[in-house]
Amino acid sequence: MLRIAALALATTVITLPCAAIAQRNLDDVEVTSEEVAPGVAVLFGAGGNIGVSHGEDATVIIDDQFAPLSGKIEAAIAELGATPVKYVINTHWHFDHTGGNEHFGKTGATIFAHDNVRVRMASGGEAAGNVTPPAPKEALPIVTYGQGLRMHLNGDTMNLMFLGGGHTDGDSVVIWEEKNVVHMGDLYFKIPGYPFIDVKSGGSVYNAMQSLDLVIGMIDDETAVIPGHGPMSDKAELIAYRAMIGEAVSRVDAMADEGATLEEILSEQVLSDFDRGEGGFIDADAFVTAIWNSAER
Repeated sequence: MLRIAALALATTVITLPCAAIAQRNLDDVEVTSEEVAPGVAVLFGAGGNIGVSHGEDATVIIDDQFAPLSGKIEAAIAELGATPVKYVINTHWHFDHTGGNEHFGKTGATIFAHDNVRVRMASGGEAAGNVTPPAPKEALPIVTYGQGLRMHLNGDTMNLMFLGGGHTDGDSVVIWEEKNVVHMGDLYFKIPGYPFIDVKSGGSVYNAMQSLDLVIGMIDDETAVIPGHGPMSDKAELIAYRAMIGEAVSRVDAMADEGATLEEILSEQVLSDFDRGEGGFIDADAFVTAIWNSAER
């Protein structure tokens, strides 16, 4: 069982880089679904994975990918036997996770997110090499929080939690307490390449490690783990992902402590023995640079 009370006290997966997806025609994207627990599913398409809670009370989605996919997302939700979306939760502000907000906001859905998500969406900004303009009113979260909240729906307790961020300064993790499912948002990339730490949006690799540690401490070996990108996962894989990040940080920090510059660390190719597969969104140099920029040196 998930140890939420303790914390309260203290398919085909498209894995093209977000920038590439933003430039492509989305007409050929297929939105598919996978049931991960009774009344809980994940939708795969383009952009961030969408978590779905559905049942007798309401349909809740976690993230909503790109605006042109909203109709396909609604169709996939209907195929689950679910009612139209009533609530939307944004794990963070990036365009590949919030692009459908305006559509669902206009259909009457209530949008939830961390305080910083609304702030960044309202002002716009740059992420992954793309400039996002300020969001229209209908796309903005209207219920925001600093640390989290609980939703009691569909026979379960959904915990929306800000654990310190890391990918950005507004990352939420969503845990279904009884169904034993967690949606990680982009605190977890299960795709080739390295984690994207959006330092310009308040991200920090050190905060990301803390958030991952907290989640790992709350879940068990049976927990279904929904990553922000990539296929379904589990606790063992999440632990391995956290260990990979920790090893990379240790190597960069060790050289920095000895007085090496970022350029010298990059020239040493300190992650050359890591097996992160071919392609991916973030390469080793970009990840090393993000580690460097996460620290006050």
